Amino acid sequence: MRPLDENETTAVFEKLFKFVGNNLKNIVENPSHEGPEANPGRYCFRLQKNKVYYVSEALVKRATNIGREKLVSLGTCIGKFTKGGSFHLTVQSLNLLAANAKHKVWLKPTSEMSFLYGNHVLKGGLGRITENTSAGDGVIVFSMSDVPLGFGISVKSTQDCRKLDPNGIVVLHQADIGGYLRMEDDL
Repeated sequence: MRPLDENETTAVFEKLFKFVGNNLKNIVENPSHEGPEANPGRYCFRLQKNKVYYVSEALVKRATNIGREKLVSLGTCIGKFTKGGSFHLTVQSLNLLAANAKHKVWLKPTSEMSFLYGNHVLKGGLGRITENTSAGDGVIVFSMSDVPLGFGISVKSTQDCRKLDPNGIVVLHQADIGGYLRMEDDL
């Protein structure tokens, strides 16, 4: 497990910024209360094989006793680098994104299952959307009871959603909590 280099850090921060905006500062400067130290540490990003983990510095110090080839996971896996070098967020990052989300979408109960099966969000299933959402923004998808279900990319702005027909796509699906069941062998 090693720290991210400059290009990797840029790729991770650009992807996170798309979903959390200026709240990225809260993620980076989040105090960690793990470990025996009286002063809270911080969280950091570490790379193991091709996966990026969000982990406390105290836990990283304690994990140095474990060999790199024997270490399977540490902290929360927030994404992975593809063979082409691009960074993709995984569904495990949902809690981190939901707590710091800039743009949110709430689904009607009738369309929650459709989203959890991997389908895009349609205008007919849209309950609410945050103001000032523009096309191409990263959005976190919630149920009407504020349970985070997944995330995706908005196709239409908030203003365009009001004029859209009920079968028009509003959010392109990227990941959801139903992915745990669909791809449990790959995770």
